[in-house]
Amino acid sequence: MDLTSSAATVLVFDPRPSSREYLADNLAADGFTPLEAATECGAWQLLGHKAVDLAVIDIGQRDGLALVRQVRQASRHGTRIDADMPLVALSPRATEVERLRAFEQGCDDLLNHPYSYAELRARITAILRRVRSQRAVSRMRVGPLEVDALASQAWLDGRPLQLTAKQFSLLAVLASEPSRCFSRAYLLEAVWGYDSKDPTRTVDAHASRLRRKLAFPGQRFVISVWGIGYRLVSPVALQQLEAPAVPELRLITGSGAETEETEERRAA
Repeated sequence: MDLTSSAATVLVFDPRPSSREYLADNLAADGFTPLEAATECGAWQLLGHKAVDLAVIDIGQRDGLALVRQVRQASRHGTRIDADMPLVALSPRATEVERLRAFEQGCDDLLNHPYSYAELRARITAILRRVRSQRAVSRMRVGPLEVDALASQAWLDGRPLQLTAKQFSLLAVLASEPSRCFSRAYLLEAVWGYDSKDPTRTVDAHASRLRRKLAFPGQRFVISVWGIGYRLVSPVALQQLEAPAVPELRLITGSGAETEETEERRAA
């Protein structure tokens, strides 16, 4: 997705209608797609159902910093919300301590208001440009499968995949090094964040569901490696791995063609 102003969706959180509408109207006039939220609950619902590229949050209002914390902890709750989404905070003449607290909570930038809309727009554009560059690097392709780690989205032959948070995390780890065999213990720690010494079917169950969602006519992606774990392989690479070995033949001059096995038997 090209994160220019003509494509970027920006969430505006501010309980005050006049301030919220002012910012949303200016963003729309500049080609952004604004989404308005007056409450923390309303903002959370929009984030969960819309593909938001950046959020502008008034932390001087009630629930502002709470929303910032919720977004940054989204991955823990198993939601589809991008926990790394850029967050720009607005605050009424924040002190140095308040500014530091905002950054510690997870804000990427902060402006005091009354603010200059031109400056806010420039900051939004700069952040989106940086995200676009990072996203280009974060995209991984394995045959017709495409995975965007930053956007937490995946496509198969151009079709968006509906994956749970854990299924996507598992896919992202596997896609980071195609053909590498990841052990169950490694995946358990990387995706679920804990090291279990006891036998568990957690990884196997999620890998099985992921394999079904990646079902593609005549092709497989998630491959089980007996006794070790799983790996992600492109259909072409898988065909090469599964192709039967063809005996090498050597042409012997004279009476005709003989296999190397026959020649070695004679030499013995």
